[in-house]
Amino acid sequence: MLDLAMEKHFMISENAVVKTQFIGKNTEIKNFVVIGTDVHIGNNVIIHPHVTIEPGVIIGDRVEIFPGAYIGKEPKGAGATTRKLEFDKKIIIHDNCSIGPNSIIYYDVEIGRNTLIGDNASIREGVKIGEFCILSRGVTVNYNTRIGNRTKIMDLSHITGNCEIGDDVFISVLVATTNDRAIGKLGYEEERIQGPKISNKVAIGAGANILPGVNIGEGSVIAAASVVNKDVPAGKMVAGNPARLIKTLSEE
Repeated sequence: MLDLAMEKHFMISENAVVKTQFIGKNTEIKNFVVIGTDVHIGNNVIIHPHVTIEPGVIIGDRVEIFPGAYIGKEPKGAGATTRKLEFDKKIIIHDNCSIGPNSIIYYDVEIGRNTLIGDNASIREGVKIGEFCILSRGVTVNYNTRIGNRTKIMDLSHITGNCEIGDDVFISVLVATTNDRAIGKLGYEEERIQGPKISNKVAIGAGANILPGVNIGEGSVIAAASVVNKDVPAGKMVAGNPARLIKTLSEE
């Protein structure tokens, strides 16, 4: 525990449990926060009540973490998962991020600067998120996924494991992505279990379902409620179940 009488450049509630000494200037740590050892916290950070931050987390400047967030959850298979759990016990949250209430960030995650993580979002291990992104309320991002810069994923959408999403992508509400065409019947094989690859500047409408291994070309549009079961070329709009070509956007 830090000696608060000696440290005057930040504010820590007497009801918080803080085991790190790496705290920047003008940082506020409020009631009932628990912070483990070897956590590095930048300047002008606000950590609201009932936040838990496990060892090995690095938090940049001007980050705000809202009540109930859990940062540094260790993946547990409970003997039920077929995928081997591999991760490093580290998290990096870059400057100016906002981490919403009750969000859960697993170990081995990096979040780029100026990114918003919404209420009740969940981010699994091996995920890297770019700068100026939004993961809105209730978004879930599964393992080993890459999300580019300025990408927005709206409420209650699910991004599957082993997925790639480019820059400037917009994914509307209730979108589902999946990574196993055998729907679990063949066990887990890394080379077979692959999520979609979504290129830069793609827009995906509400309730769309993007099936495993599909490549969606740059600048394409997926209409609401579409079921995409095969590749979509760049600059095309598709719609329906199964999704079919509607028009070429570059001709407009």
